[in-house]
Amino acid sequence: MTLSPVFRSPEAVRLLEENGVWDRLGPALEAQARAVNTLYQDLGNLMAPSFFHEGRRVPEVASLHSEEDLAFLQEYFFLVLFRSLLESLGAGPDRLALYAELNFCIKGTITAADNIFDDQSKSLLPLKQAPGPRFLSILQLMSFERLIRRSCDRAVEKGVMGSAHTPIILRGLLDRMAEIGALEGSEEGGVAHIPTPARMVERVHQVRGGALFSLAFVAPAVLEEGAVGEAVREAEPAVARLGTAFQIVDDLTDFEFDLGRKSHNLLVSQIHHHGSAQERAALEEFWGGKPVPEGVVEGLFRTSARAVLQRAYEEADASFLRLGELGFWFPRGLSREVVHAIVGLDGVSRMDALASADA
Repeated sequence: MTLSPVFRSPEAVRLLEENGVWDRLGPALEAQARAVNTLYQDLGNLMAPSFFHEGRRVPEVASLHSEEDLAFLQEYFFLVLFRSLLESLGAGPDRLALYAELNFCIKGTITAADNIFDDQSKSLLPLKQAPGPRFLSILQLMSFERLIRRSCDRAVEKGVMGSAHTPIILRGLLDRMAEIGALEGSEEGGVAHIPTPARMVERVHQVRGGALFSLAFVAPAVLEEGAVGEAVREAEPAVARLGTAFQIVDDLTDFEFDLGRKSHNLLVSQIHHHGSAQERAALEEFWGGKPVPEGVVEGLFRTSARAVLQRAYEEADASFLRLGELGFWFPRGLSREVVHAIVGLDGVSRMDALASADA
């Protein structure tokens, strides 16, 4: 699971525009674009020109009046949200610049690692297509290792943090990434046991989603002190709950893929432990290798799928409630809409079908 592009449907974009969310995110959006461009420039100094596209760059976004700007926000929405949140908690501009750079490196590292697990070839760096997707992902991993160190060195040079902070931050990031990776690795050959939904959320989703989102707080937890540091520590669990909600929704859209490789999936667990007799019988056949027909989540498994969706609602609502208590401006009333919108284009119709039953 990665920090994938979100808010892809026109309805989701319009909703957040009408509620002023895009405008409120504008400054953080522009700052995140600057951070990505800085790291693109770093890459040009770290690698020979033959390995990357010099012409590829991030737009100098200052508004959302172009499709290019909107595409950037959709790709980096959570990074932009994290920066806006940290600013609202009191982090200063120099450290916010560091956090934006680190978060881009985190997203890129996780994306490259996820590529290897899932045989994909997504890239956040302006690298030329390599002969094989695995090599491209390995090259990205090596590049982001250098880039994240360069960001830390730059922060030390500017007096944003001390040199002693660097190994603490890098160790914290590696430990948490290793925890997430160990979970992914445990599923490489498929899983034989299906935990209960409560157990799965605790052992899987709070790691794959919650720990992933809390990576953005590793550096702030080290660097911020006093009232700001306390606010950061209080906000981290709330952000982790948003990540948990994101992973739960991801399970709904990836049901067929996860079922095919027999990896952990909350909808599978819900059906297996609490589904109707008809649902459980069908799941047993699919688990055994029978092809999964199109629309089965919205149709046969709708009752269980809606129970899973309800859990995502609860996690997101609790997250935005706590963040609002800490002074974050994001409207809590949009928590359900956020849950609906944090899917790719291929998941929009499924979410619409499941949510429509709430009317």
